[in-house]
Amino acid sequence: MEYVYSAMLLHSAKKEINEAHVTKVLEAAGITPDSARVKALVASLKNVNIEEAIAKAAVSAAPAAAPAAGHGDHKAEAKPKEEEKKTEEEAAAGLASLFG
Repeated sequence: MEYVYSAMLLHSAKKEINEAHVTKVLEAAGITPDSARVKALVASLKNVNIEEAIAKAAVSAAPAAAPAAGHGDHKAEAKPKEEEKKTEEEAAAGLASLFG
């Protein structure tokens, strides 16, 4: 997970996501980077629009936040939990798109 976080940090800082930068971020965090994993991450993200992937993950996570504001009865509370499970699965699927 640290490898993905390093890529997200680099993206947020508007830095190129390459092997050298990912390695430096990991080392700065006190992690000994595995060069094979770094290469795999960089290769996986080469043709991915990270902004689009983040937006898709945010859109699928947004409906889970809306029902929390309501003060309905117990029946109304059961439905958002089901929707929350779906959005977590959708968010995970969105993150999976970062790797392929």
